[in-house]
Amino acid sequence: MLTPSTSRKAGILVAVYVAALAINLDITIVNVALPSIATELDAGTRDLQWIVDGYNLAFTALVLAAGSMSDRYGRRPALLVGLLGFALASVAGALVTSAGALITARFVMGAFAALIFPTTLSIISNTFTDRRQRAAALGGWGAVVGVGVASGPVTGGLLLEHFYWGSIFLALVPLALVAAGLAYALVPESRDASVPALDKRGLLVSVAMLGTLTYTVIEAPEHGWGSAFTVLGFAAAAALVAVFVAVERAAEHPMLDVRLFADRRFSAASGAVTVTFFALSGFIFLITQYFQVVRDFGPLATGARILPVAISIAVASVAGGILAPRVGTRAVVVTGLVSFGTAMAWIASSVEVDTSYAATIVPQMVLMGLGMGLISTPATESIMLVLPPARAGVGSAVNDATRELGATLGVAVIGSVFSSVFGARLVDSAMASTGQAQAAGDSVPVAFGIAGADPALVSAVQDAFLSGLTTGCAVLAALCFAAAVVGLVALPGRRFHAAKVAEAAEDARQPAAA
Repeated sequence: MLTPSTSRKAGILVAVYVAALAINLDITIVNVALPSIATELDAGTRDLQWIVDGYNLAFTALVLAAGSMSDRYGRRPALLVGLLGFALASVAGALVTSAGALITARFVMGAFAALIFPTTLSIISNTFTDRRQRAAALGGWGAVVGVGVASGPVTGGLLLEHFYWGSIFLALVPLALVAAGLAYALVPESRDASVPALDKRGLLVSVAMLGTLTYTVIEAPEHGWGSAFTVLGFAAAAALVAVFVAVERAAEHPMLDVRLFADRRFSAASGAVTVTFFALSGFIFLITQYFQVVRDFGPLATGARILPVAISIAVASVAGGILAPRVGTRAVVVTGLVSFGTAMAWIASSVEVDTSYAATIVPQMVLMGLGMGLISTPATESIMLVLPPARAGVGSAVNDATRELGATLGVAVIGSVFSSVFGARLVDSAMASTGQAQAAGDSVPVAFGIAGADPALVSAVQDAFLSGLTTGCAVLAALCFAAAVVGLVALPGRRFHAAKVAEAAEDARQPAAA
C-alpha cells in the first residue's frame, strides 16, 4: 500500500476532523433548543430526554458493529454512506412537526453517526503509522471531538437567535456534505479482509440491553424508582448484560471481545472516557435549561456562556496528548478526573439564581473543561495502543461506544434524578396550592408558565430547579472522584508508554534487517 503524501495526509485529516465535528456537534447542539422544542412540539421532560438520548442510544448500540463492518468491507465507503445518510436524516429532523417524529429522526441520525465515528479513528490509525504523528493526529481529533461536543450549545444558540429550532439540524448538513466530498477525493480505500462477519446475536442482545436500561432510567421518575416497573426493568437489563457476556464469550468471532476488558489498562481507560462523557452530557442537559429558563437568557447568550468549556477542552486535549507519553496516562487522566469532580462539587455547593457568571461560573467551567481535555486524548490513545493497527476499527468503535454510552446514561440518569427531585420539591411547595404541581413537575417550561408572574410560585419553581441541579452535580462529582481512585490503581503509567515506544522501534528494525 502506498503511503499518502504529506499534503494528502493533511487533506485526510481535514476530512475526518470535519466528519467528527459534525456528529459531535449533534450530540449537544440540540440542548440549547430544548426549551423551544418543548414549547413548539409540546414536549415534556421525558420527551426531551429521548430527543437527546435517541441519538446517543442508536449511536451506542450500533457503533461496535459499524466499526467491525467498516474494517471488513472498507472504511472509505462506510464513511461516505454514513455522512450522506446523516445529512438526509438531519434534513428530516428539521422538518418534523411532533416530538415523536423528532425522536425517530434522532434515532436515524445516531445510526448513521455510528457508521461515521469509528471510521474516522480507524482512518487516522491506518494513515499515520509513525507513533508520534499518530499521537499528534489523535490529539487534534480529541480536540475536535471535545470542541464539537462543548461548542454545540453556542452554535445552536447562534442559529436560534435568527432562525427556527429546526435550523440546528439543517446547519449540520453542509458539514456532512463537505466531509463526504473531501473523503471521496482524498481518503484512500483500506480494509482488512480477515475481519470476521458481523456477530448478529451479539448485536441484537446489545441493542436490547442498552434499550432496556435507558428506557428504565428515563421512565423511572414517572413510575417511581422503587416501583415494580423500575425494579423489573433494572433486573431485565442486568440479565441481558449477563446474556451478552455469555454470547460474546461463546462466539467464535464476537462483536465485542469482552476479554479485552481483562486488561486493566484497556478497561480503566474505557471507564474514564465513559465517566467523562456521562458527566459532560448530564451537566449540559441541565445547565442549558438553567441559563434559559431560570436566568432568562436567550439561546445565543446561553450558548456563549458555555464557550469557556469548549476552549478549555481544546487546550487541554492537546496538552494531554503531549503529556501522557512523558508522565504516563495515569497521572494525566487522574488529574483530569479530579479536576472535573472538583468543578461539579463546586457547582453543587454554590449554584443560585443570581450566581456571578464571571467570578464563579466561568472558573467552574474552565476547571471542568480542563479536566475533560486531560482525560479524553490520553485515555483514547491508551485504548488504541492495546490493539494492533489491523483492528483499529474495533478499538475505535469501543472507544466511541464508551463515549456514547456515557453520554446516553448521563442524560438518562442525571435527567431522571433531576426530574425526580424537581417534581418532589414542587409537590411540597407553594405550587401545590394551584392543583397543578404534577403537571408542572413533568416540564420545566410548563412549571414556569403555570407560575406566571406570581413571585411565590416563581420562587418555588426556581428552588425546585436548583435542588434538582444541585443533586445532579453532586452525583457527578462523586462519580468522577470514584473513577479517579480506580484510575490510580488501573491506568497505565510511564513504563507502558516506554514499552510501546521500544516495541515500535523493534518492529521498524525487523523489516530493515530482513
